[in-house]
Amino acid sequence: MTYASRPPTVILLAGLQGAGKTTTAAKLALWFKQQGRQPYLIAAYLQRPAAVEQLRVLAGQIGVDVFSESSDPVEVARKGVAEATRLGRDVVIIDTAGRLAIDEALMREVRSISDVTTPHYTFLVIDAVTGQDAVLTARSFHETLALTGIIVTKLDYDARGGAVLSARGVVGRPVVFASTGEKLGDFDLFHPDRMASRILGMGDMLSLIEQAERTMDPSVMAESAGRMMSGTFTLDDFMTQLNQVRKMGSLGGLMRLVPGVTKEMRSAASNVDDGELNKIEAIVRSMTARERREPSIIDGSRRTRIAKGSGTTVNAVNQLLKQFGEMRKMMKQMSGGGMPNLPGGMGRMAQAAAKASAKRGGELPPGFEALGAGMSAGAPVVRAGGGKNKKKKGGRVTPPKQR
Repeated sequence: MTYASRPPTVILLAGLQGAGKTTTAAKLALWFKQQGRQPYLIAAYLQRPAAVEQLRVLAGQIGVDVFSESSDPVEVARKGVAEATRLGRDVVIIDTAGRLAIDEALMREVRSISDVTTPHYTFLVIDAVTGQDAVLTARSFHETLALTGIIVTKLDYDARGGAVLSARGVVGRPVVFASTGEKLGDFDLFHPDRMASRILGMGDMLSLIEQAERTMDPSVMAESAGRMMSGTFTLDDFMTQLNQVRKMGSLGGLMRLVPGVTKEMRSAASNVDDGELNKIEAIVRSMTARERREPSIIDGSRRTRIAKGSGTTVNAVNQLLKQFGEMRKMMKQMSGGGMPNLPGGMGRMAQAAAKASAKRGGELPPGFEALGAGMSAGAPVVRAGGGKNKKKKGGRVTPPKQR
């Protein structure tokens, strides 16, 4: 996006009721704030008083001001832009009224708001599960406002958004942003290639990496990763990493971005709510500092005390300790080069890395040689120094039997 040479850059959101315009306005404001901008919100959806309050609540969560008053929506929009200019804000987002269906009053109002504010961008907000009605909606708004682009909401795992593509074809304007979840951070630029990968079940690693870079603390993760690979990973490190991951959003949303994850695994991850994660945190916080460093000392009486302190059951404490023990055992195997079998995709990655290293004549990174065990049967393991596995000199080679 380009910004106005003389701020503010005005953005008008239009769409039917229920498409998610008000939430999208807050998400868009957060996105601009993350780009280093100073957004300003205008609540011109006066027909639904709850919409104004909803926008104020959401804006308060991200530290953005909202302008609104009990008057005419057109006048509110005009005054809001003037106030943003006075305050020196460089981006203004106007939330307009919606209807259950397109009518003349809706189009006349949104057209008047557009005339008095002269927006630089006019985005149509469309629900991904709307169906073919999205085509009629897009055509009607485009004829009235001359749309700049489309914002798709509710583009989760089950919503393929095919009708949105039809709407894009009808108005000839691009899909600019996509909302993929309920949280304010579940919003970003629309990447058609990444969306195609998600629909085909191939994941979206680029979006996952970008999301991690935005939310995670690199120094904290590097410190935990170092202890993980050295075999000194503790329950304190586990909680640190869990809290970092929680910043990225829901587990179900993250699993949709991971390649090779089955639909059943995504469904299971989606069923893990914040309440379950809070229970895990309560169990860990109910332990002493020594118990978190040395879980092996936690005997029966300690487990009972931890269960009472966390408001859970002894069985839940046992399950957490068992899973943590298995995870730490796997980390030790990784650090020692004895990593267990991996899925075929990981095996192929390791094989490619091994071949590249062998061609350079260098040694393999720690653990990569062991990754060969996870390759598909019959795949040659390339070792440092070059060459495939060979029989020792003097060994007899028996030809395969003919069937």
